[in-house]
Amino acid sequence: MRVTDTYRWTHPETILVASDLSDLDHLMPFALDQAGHTGAHIILLHVLASTAMFTADAAGMPYYDTAGAVEIAEHTMHGWCETAQRLGIRCEPVVREGHPTQQIGAAIRQFHADRLLLGTRSRSKLGKLLIGSVAEQVLRSVNLPVITVGPEAHLPVERGEEGIVLHATTLRETSRPSAALACQTAAAQKAKLVMLHVLPPLAEMERKGNADGMTSSTRLELRILAAQAGADCSTEVEPLVVHGNPSIEILAVAAERKANLIVLGATHRSAFENLTRDRTVYRVLAHARCPVLTLREPQTMPNEAVTAMAGAHL
Repeated sequence: MRVTDTYRWTHPETILVASDLSDLDHLMPFALDQAGHTGAHIILLHVLASTAMFTADAAGMPYYDTAGAVEIAEHTMHGWCETAQRLGIRCEPVVREGHPTQQIGAAIRQFHADRLLLGTRSRSKLGKLLIGSVAEQVLRSVNLPVITVGPEAHLPVERGEEGIVLHATTLRETSRPSAALACQTAAAQKAKLVMLHVLPPLAEMERKGNADGMTSSTRLELRILAAQAGADCSTEVEPLVVHGNPSIEILAVAAERKANLIVLGATHRSAFENLTRDRTVYRVLAHARCPVLTLREPQTMPNEAVTAMAGAHL
C-alpha cells in the first residue's frame, strides 16, 4: 500500500454512499458525520434492479417504466442531499441501472471515490448472519476502504471522551496494510488505537501444550507491531491479546471501549466459505455498535495460508 493511498483514504475527497433507499435514514447520518470531519463531498448512489422498473397500467398489465423508477429514487435521495447542502456538504444524487456490484465499481472509478459507505443487516431468523449479497460481493471486489453500517451501529452521543479505533489483526504479513490504515485513521481522528489479536481459547491451547509459548511470542510480536505503527503515525497504540472466539471478543472489546470505529482486514476465502458467510468479518459487521471499516488484504499463496500462525481468522 502506497503512502498516497493511505492519505487519501484517511482524508477522503469523495465518499461514495451506496443505498437501496430503505437504509437512507440509518446510513446518511454516518455519511454526513464523516464528510463533515474530512471535508469530503458525497456521491449518493442508488442502483435500479430491472424488477424495480416494472409497474402496472390501469388494466393491471405490467410495463417497463424506467423514467418513473428513476424519478422516485431521485426524489427519495433529494431530501438528504438538501440536508447535506445546509450543512455545507456537497452531495450529488446518482441513479444507475444494472447489476449493483458492477455499478458500484463503475461509480468508484468514475468519481474517483476514496471511501465507500454502505449499509448491511442481519436478516435470518435461523441464526445465520447474512449481510446481503451485494455487500458481500462488494467487500470481496473493491480495493479501497469499505465502511459498513450495521443495524446496531449508532453515532456517539458525545465526543468529549477520547476516541477509540479498534483494529483486529491476525499478525499475518498481509494484515499490515489494514494496520497502517487503522493507525493513520486513528491519528486523523486524534483517537487512540487499540490493536487487538485474538488467540484460541486458553483451555484449547493448553490441551495442545502450546499455551505459554504461543501467548508469550504473540504478545511480543504484537507489542513490536504496535510500537512500529505508533511511531509511523504518531498516535498512541495499545496492544491487547485475548483468548476466545474472534468475533465475540472483537465485539466485546469494541463495546467495552466504546469504539468509534472497528478496522478489519478482509481475507480471500474459498467459494464455499464465501457462500456460508460464517466468518468473523460478517459476524462483526452484523452486530457492531459502530461502523466497521474493512480493507481487502493482498492475496497470499496457498502454502503461506497453510503455514499462517493460528489466531483470529478474519
